[in-house]
Amino acid sequence: MAISCKVKIIAVLLFALFAISMLESTQVSAVGLGSYPDLLRKYYGPGSAKPEQCRWRCATRCSKTKHRFDFCNAGCMSCCSSCKCVPPGTSGYRWVCPCYDTKKTKKGGPKCP
Repeated sequence: MAISCKVKIIAVLLFALFAISMLESTQVSAVGLGSYPDLLRKYYGPGSAKPEQCRWRCATRCSKTKHRFDFCNAGCMSCCSSCKCVPPGTSGYRWVCPCYDTKKTKKGGPKCP
């Protein structure tokens, strides 16, 4: 009975070591990709949007708007054509595209959705 208990403990320890080694190898391989903010800036930052990409990037950006889609899309297209970028997702992440974030309306509100 004592031998089977030792075998179980050794098996658990070996499994734990295996799990830890897999976790460390995953972290090492992820370092080569760069940090998440760097990846966002690379694919969505200034100069990342070609004119033909503005339409689908703005459609994505405005897809869940509570306001009129056409109004949101028009503002986004204007900003995309001048800034050459649109932040990812439907809201937030304005820091990825600084030009997009700094454009303001006459009343001082954000021009770009």
